[in-house]
Amino acid sequence: MGWFADAYAFLAKGGPVMIPLMACSVISVAVAIERYFTIRRATADSSDLARSVEDWLYNGESELAAAECEKSETPVGTVLAAGIRSRKLGADRAERIMEEQAQRVVSSLQIRLGMLDTIVTIAPLLGLLGTVVGMIRSFHVISSKSGISQPTAITGGVAEALIATATGLAIAIFSVVAYNYLNERIKRSIEIIEIRATHLVNVLSDIEDRRNEIKSLSA
Repeated sequence: MGWFADAYAFLAKGGPVMIPLMACSVISVAVAIERYFTIRRATADSSDLARSVEDWLYNGESELAAAECEKSETPVGTVLAAGIRSRKLGADRAERIMEEQAQRVVSSLQIRLGMLDTIVTIAPLLGLLGTVVGMIRSFHVISSKSGISQPTAITGGVAEALIATATGLAIAIFSVVAYNYLNERIKRSIEIIEIRATHLVNVLSDIEDRRNEIKSLSA
């Protein structure tokens, strides 16, 4: 644990502004990890589920298809289940319902990403605040009568300024990388949802056309 004590002692030299900076770092890491695992589930391979749903629908087992989609507890499954449940309203209506459900799903994936975006902005500003405070302290020592005879006090203020600035920039860099990466994963999830939903609409339209054809032949 010696390295932890050394790191703590080093960061403590950054002054009081390090307290909100450390809070930002903890929040940033926690949000990034939590969102990563949530979004990873959303982008998981859903091809097997899509094929099974198609087979069930063509075999007339729509309730089973909807139940399995809901059981998967994935964004794709949630959207497909909404479309299957509304199949009796027609393919066009089912498509609109899936679009509405997809919007809810995407919103749930974007939860807390705004916190990362905020930290990207405020972390460098907090670091700049620490810089200003540290430099003020150094100039205050220099302006005092005994300033020249206290070189360690002067360098302490400079160190405080540099440590706060570096910490703020490091937190902002991590946060912006995590934010952009997670947003790209969400875009990928949206693409997958759109592909699976469009395929389901085509399946429902084909089944509806077949039923209409059978009705016209039997009439």
